[in-house]
Amino acid sequence: MDYEKFIQEQIADIKRTVGGEKAITALSGGVDSAVTTVLGHRALGNRLKTVFIDNALMRQGEPQQVVDTFASLGIRVELVDAQEEFLDALAGLTDPEEKRQAITDTFYSKVFSRIVKESHAKFLLHGTILTDIEETVAGIKRQHNILAQLGIDTRQSYGYSVIEPLKTLRKDDVREVAKALDLPAEIYQRIPFPGPALATRIVGEVTRERLATVRKATAIVEQELGDSGAFQYMAVLLNDRATGIRNNKREFGRIIVIRCIESTDARTAAATELSWEKLHHICSRIVSEIPDVNRCLYDLTPKPPATIEYI
Repeated sequence: MDYEKFIQEQIADIKRTVGGEKAITALSGGVDSAVTTVLGHRALGNRLKTVFIDNALMRQGEPQQVVDTFASLGIRVELVDAQEEFLDALAGLTDPEEKRQAITDTFYSKVFSRIVKESHAKFLLHGTILTDIEETVAGIKRQHNILAQLGIDTRQSYGYSVIEPLKTLRKDDVREVAKALDLPAEIYQRIPFPGPALATRIVGEVTRERLATVRKATAIVEQELGDSGAFQYMAVLLNDRATGIRNNKREFGRIIVIRCIESTDARTAAATELSWEKLHHICSRIVSEIPDVNRCLYDLTPKPPATIEYI
């Protein structure tokens, strides 16, 4: 694939589609939204408004880190605090699809719709990739960023049209486009992180307390596996509890699952064969540094039959 040609074609297409209007993009910090934002910025300049919506579901310090990274690239990102709106929408929900739908509805119908109206933007630049479309259309997993492919008229429902410059690419090609755009390695090498963020790594209800637990576990896993070379790695908080012993007393603690996988495009995946030493070390850190966790498991399941994420 000629990545330079692809970049020039997408920039020209964005210019042609948007015309003299304004556009907006919601940056997540991942490589898909990052590439989409840079393409839009090169096409539209100041007529592209870029926002980062803090939905309370991100990793520790991630919202401000993303804002700072793009400021260094000359792209201003507005940080929007919408934590309470998302947590209220997720309260009491345990079904995976209901949780994803609540996040989608809150993002598009409430938070983002309000931002779009205030900005007077007529177009949304979306970092949808081919795998997102395929998995949603096939009914494998509803990706939060799939709209038109499900028959949703975004102009009628939300007041704007959607532009998806990456919809023909898979993750490996998106990374190559990022390199061709001269984006920093911290962006194009960034492991995949889902749009619904840590909500996909909590089995059961999403609460501030449970988010704090999985956020701490995520930090440990990413610190320990950052040099593994794996395609993706994560910590998942299960809904079950298990008995344990802490300070010579019985406790009923939480269970964290570690998942580390090898893949190229996320369509298929296999568990990384980590050393026992590494697994023991990660387990020791998780159960000692997170007070309410007393079990740590390693997921060996390939995709298929499992999906990469748990929700």
